[in-house]
Amino acid sequence: MDKDKALREHLLYLLGGGGAHVDFESVIKDFPVDAVNENIEHLPYTAWAVLEHMRIAQNDILEFSRNSQYVSPKWPEGYWPAKDGAPDEEAWNKSVEQFRKDLKEMESLIEDPATDLYAPIPHGDGQTILREALLIADHNAYHLGVLVTMKRLLEAKKSEA
Repeated sequence: MDKDKALREHLLYLLGGGGAHVDFESVIKDFPVDAVNENIEHLPYTAWAVLEHMRIAQNDILEFSRNSQYVSPKWPEGYWPAKDGAPDEEAWNKSVEQFRKDLKEMESLIEDPATDLYAPIPHGDGQTILREALLIADHNAYHLGVLVTMKRLLEAKKSEA
């Protein structure tokens, strides 16, 4: 058994939402785009803000993993969109497409046998590509769960109206 190949396959499965996780496409496919800017009682963010946060964080991890010149956004404000924006469907779709593109780029990095999953990233402080891939999978799983809940609440609110 080729353990390196098996690990890469497991990582790709996890990044794709495999196992006990929901996948990005299942959450996004019928998300009520007309409600992505609506405030939900007791939540400090909109669905748009969560999607943008996911996109920004995933892009940050990807770029850190492959680009020694990359500078991360300021924490924490650089990882969330401005609160004064109310993006339209086009902006939502653009964010979705960029999220997909960046996820595919990370998957390509994992698939490449030349990528040493265990080697410390030279410009980091102990991170490895393996650790960064797991971080993306973990972060995405958490926030996809948030979006699933938000979707249910938005749909319930709409049916009550």
